[in-house]
Amino acid sequence: MPRIKPFCALIPATDLQERVVTHPLENYSADEARMITSENRYSFLHLIDPELDNPYLRGTRQELIYKTIGENVEKFLENHVLVPDISPAIYVYRVTHDGLSQTGIWTLTHINDYADGLIRKHESTVERREQALADYLQHTGLDANPVLVTYPPDAAIEKVVGAYIRLASDLKLSMSDSTLHEVWAVRDAEDIKTIETAFENMSCVYIADGHHRAASMVKMGLQKRALNVKRHTGAEPYNYFTTAYMNTDEVRVLEFNRLVRDLGNLSPSQFLTAVQASFFVEEADRAVRPESRHEIGMYLNKQWYKLRPKPGIFDADDPVDSLDVTILQKNILDPILGICDPRTDPRIAFEGGRVPVHVLQQRVDQGIFSVVFTLHPPSVHQVMAVADADGIMPPKSTWVEPKFPVGLLTNYFN
Repeated sequence: MPRIKPFCALIPATDLQERVVTHPLENYSADEARMITSENRYSFLHLIDPELDNPYLRGTRQELIYKTIGENVEKFLENHVLVPDISPAIYVYRVTHDGLSQTGIWTLTHINDYADGLIRKHESTVERREQALADYLQHTGLDANPVLVTYPPDAAIEKVVGAYIRLASDLKLSMSDSTLHEVWAVRDAEDIKTIETAFENMSCVYIADGHHRAASMVKMGLQKRALNVKRHTGAEPYNYFTTAYMNTDEVRVLEFNRLVRDLGNLSPSQFLTAVQASFFVEEADRAVRPESRHEIGMYLNKQWYKLRPKPGIFDADDPVDSLDVTILQKNILDPILGICDPRTDPRIAFEGGRVPVHVLQQRVDQGIFSVVFTLHPPSVHQVMAVADADGIMPPKSTWVEPKFPVGLLTNYFN
């Protein structure tokens, strides 16, 4: 029963939306980010990393960096670059790209629901990354990138959402990557109650994307509670984090393909023979983008292959062991190629399903990599099954869409 609530989002001024809203910092190279901030004084990137446009901050204490962000936030508010919404709302959000529209609810969720396991997860997180983001949140109070959470379709929620998207949107923004973002503010008390009640009646929901953001927000909230232990009520703004809820029909899961730089000490023919011990191997006359579970594409020595696991090499009843990424890792990457930890091994690289297969093939033909493995994406229900079993998916198992821009709707809780 996740507890959600409306909030007054900071929204970019209408005439500055295209200049304020940006992709997350990690989407840019350092040079690209510096160019953006040098040319655009309104970019939300100024509220993420002030070192981009002030080299004198480099190497200084974190307190100075956060102080600069605070000053930048004040300027954005004073100059009405970011404007607080007129009253608390739950927001209906829709993104359209490549002919596909995905719609959901953008709101706040209580951190206790994550801590109590009502928001189930399928990925492990790295403490260092958690703490770094928690520190940013604690010092800036800017929660600008929501955690994507999914749930089985709910008729009551979809009825409310359907009514709003038939109206003119309150915010409409086209970005340079051809994505269209639309927002409708839900302020009607009855509609808000309908949405809140529907989520209260759910036994649990599932993180689709944003595990580090959720864990960091919880860590930050617990730290603030410790500092406010005598007056803590649970209703303070730091007890909530931004979430975008989309039902399982709206979330899109793409694959993460694997590229390996070398075959170790094996020749291509020796490697192929080793693969045949655990897989049925069939030559393909074209690039392979697998069309079903338990089919893996492989490009090696200018030839495409289809691989299908032989009986007995995985446990079909285990939601983690039966994932194609696990089958590949346990039967090829680790025992044959010696890639024991794909998180840290420099010999392996990953590309999300948006990168065309022919581009991956070119990287092998150019000698950058020796072999490519293409995978069928796990379904959202497979992801949920892993979470239900309290399991952890292997790293880089899914590329989940949508990806959210930064600065569109910001929860400012300081």
